[in-house]
Amino acid sequence: MLSIRAVTSRDTEVWLRMRCELWPDEPAGHRSAIARFFAGDRREPAEALIAFDGAGEPVGFVELSIRNIVDGCDTGNVGYLEGWYVVASARRQGVGRALIAAAEQWARQQACAEFGSDALIDNDVSLAAHRALGFEETGRVCNFRKALRVHPRIVSNR
Repeated sequence: MLSIRAVTSRDTEVWLRMRCELWPDEPAGHRSAIARFFAGDRREPAEALIAFDGAGEPVGFVELSIRNIVDGCDTGNVGYLEGWYVVASARRQGVGRALIAAAEQWARQQACAEFGSDALIDNDVSLAAHRALGFEETGRVCNFRKALRVHPRIVSNR
């Protein structure tokens, strides 16, 4: 029997481990992000839900936020899936589907009429999982960044 609930401070190490598995390129920031969350800084994520299997073992999590602008959405209060992870041994057993259903319920409780998400354009597994759960693709994008050199006089005038 699967159970899903909001994370608590008791879940810090489990959440940290799964976050590092989902986002391995960002290990330094995970502990501080979790600490900020439990200190009350709940902008992103606004909520995190964790799933446990029948033996009480953690098997996945989602991180959620509310965004006011989401490409392809019509409203300004959109529940957003910031992160979604299921441990390898529990995949293809309905855990991901149950986490998304709980996430959608959380979004409805926040008065959201839409639920958004994103995936890397080359992550075929994530794209297929989103489609299988009823998400519709609204577009494809390649983001760009350019560092700006700021003139020292402009910085010192602040």
